[in-house]
Amino acid sequence: MEKMKLNCPSGHGEMKLTHKEKQGGFRGEGISYHLECYICPVCGLEAGTLKQGIAVQKAMGDAYRKKVGLLTSQEIINSRKKMHLTQETLAGRIKVGIASVKRWEGGVVQSKSMDMMLRRALAGEFCGDSLTGNRAFSIPRVKLALRKLESLLGINVLKEKDKKMLYATKYVWYIDMVAYRETGQSITGATYAALPYGPQLNNYRDLVEEIINADEAQAEPLTSEEIRAIEDVASRFPRTRSVYEASHRELVWQEKSAGSMIPYSDAHRLTEI
Repeated sequence: MEKMKLNCPSGHGEMKLTHKEKQGGFRGEGISYHLECYICPVCGLEAGTLKQGIAVQKAMGDAYRKKVGLLTSQEIINSRKKMHLTQETLAGRIKVGIASVKRWEGGVVQSKSMDMMLRRALAGEFCGDSLTGNRAFSIPRVKLALRKLESLLGINVLKEKDKKMLYATKYVWYIDMVAYRETGQSITGATYAALPYGPQLNNYRDLVEEIINADEAQAEPLTSEEIRAIEDVASRFPRTRSVYEASHRELVWQEKSAGSMIPYSDAHRLTEI
């Protein structure tokens, strides 16, 4: 509550801080909203500070949003925090600038189409390229991510004689999925298929040799958020067998028919990490 001394301009003395419900119109809709202002007990004049004026505009916008079925500013904030998303991450998931998220949370009314995107993103659903995780595929980045993982585990995961990359691909799958879940973007841009022996790089037979021979120095450097995703996977699966077995317990793999794609929208349904 903002409280200060405010005198009536008509000379009736100090005005009283008051809370009231007010009726009004917003974009052609009749609305009821909460108002905090100063009222003169003698003449009934209403006045407010700049901060109160901003709060009124936000209250009116939220009343309108509630009436027409749009997410209110507080609903967006609460849902975002429940999903453990920053404003920047949420913006990335729906392909807008962070300024847009800040405006919506500050009271600016979003469009119906953007409200739908917000709802999907805040429910953990896909809002962009569900197969690549909103990133162009990079073979050097696959190798870079695996090398970072190996440095954390202290073991060799990427092996030349492993023509299926049986364990390596499980690690990359989890790394990409966790990164997408946390940032709205995968690390490698790889696509994944559900095969009998678990989640696997799509068209892996054509990729294994290229990945092994790739120069990771040519890859875009890992961000701090991406490194955290790799650290999370390394911490959860310190042994190759553990990541293999965990991937087979995931419903997002079990429910897919052989050869079906596993979209990044399934990242929020992972149960093993």
